Amino acid sequence: MKLSICIPTYNRAAHLADCLNSIILCDVQSNFNFEVCISDNGSTDGTEDVVRVAQSVINIKYHKNAVNLGMTRNFLNVVSMAEGDFVWMIGDDDLLVPNAIAKLYRLIDSHPKVDFFYVNSFHLNTEYLKNFSSPFDTANLPENMEPFSKWAIAGEVDFLELIDPRISFDFLGGIFLSVFRRENWNLNADVLDGNAVKDDRVFSHFDNTFPHVKIFANAFRDSRAYLNTQPLSVCLTGAREWSPMYPFVRSVRLVEALGEYRKNGLSYRKYIYCKNYALGNCIPDFIRILANRKRSGYIFIRPFKLFLDYGCYPNFYLSIFYFIGGRISRFYRRLLEYAINRYF
Repeated sequence: MKLSICIPTYNRAAHLADCLNSIILCDVQSNFNFEVCISDNGSTDGTEDVVRVAQSVINIKYHKNAVNLGMTRNFLNVVSMAEGDFVWMIGDDDLLVPNAIAKLYRLIDSHPKVDFFYVNSFHLNTEYLKNFSSPFDTANLPENMEPFSKWAIAGEVDFLELIDPRISFDFLGGIFLSVFRRENWNLNADVLDGNAVKDDRVFSHFDNTFPHVKIFANAFRDSRAYLNTQPLSVCLTGAREWSPMYPFVRSVRLVEALGEYRKNGLSYRKYIYCKNYALGNCIPDFIRILANRKRSGYIFIRPFKLFLDYGCYPNFYLSIFYFIGGRISRFYRRLLEYAINRYF
């Protein structure tokens, strides 16, 4: 079997139904052999019922954890269920675009020496799906969706060339963007710190925030990759329970991700360039972290130590001006839209 689509899930039955329906529609459009692996982290809603209905149509392996093991151990569990040569881990609220599986199979077949495929995705707000019956039919996707990556040149590259904000502004943090060779993952999954993985505090360590990034950095540092600019999935926004921690993830944990790539071969020049980019929201994010310190991840940082580190980079100081400029730009854009709608 060439492909395993792996979905970790917890208490999102409605979103999972849409996700699985998008996979079913892809299966109808192709004859390729693939499996779906679902690791249910002890859901108490109708998740299992949704899976059982979909199992009557497509090949699904389903495992339900007796208790919630936390995000990271559920990630590891779902990959351990897979048998495909390649794994595509997607969120339970993501959608595959029509013919995505057929297109992915052609990519894999055309690039036999590639271990890692970066597959672009579209952005879409969950509110859009509420205009349609459930489960959502991907034939109703809008035509003007914004792609996650604006990079326009597809082709084979060395894996570390993907660590570039012009390609992926979150440095492969979005797991749905990655299709990876399962063997490489399995050989390097033990790089994660066991204590950090078992810590049930959300995002308390890098290893339970971006476990896949740490594994990727070790597993694919010497690999060939393929950059696929055509989106094959839709990343839905608006269904993230951890939204209050987003500033912390963006301006602390994502910066730490660059350290992992640096330890595994990212050039010092590229590291400095990417880190400066990553600090472009730093001061506004720290204000949000302080303002919401009970839920924002503040207890996991040492502000003084971070400021000493970040203070060497121009974007640390410029981030406040970027923030103000962005607000002014949005204000005038809305004013212009109002004027056009009002007078034309």
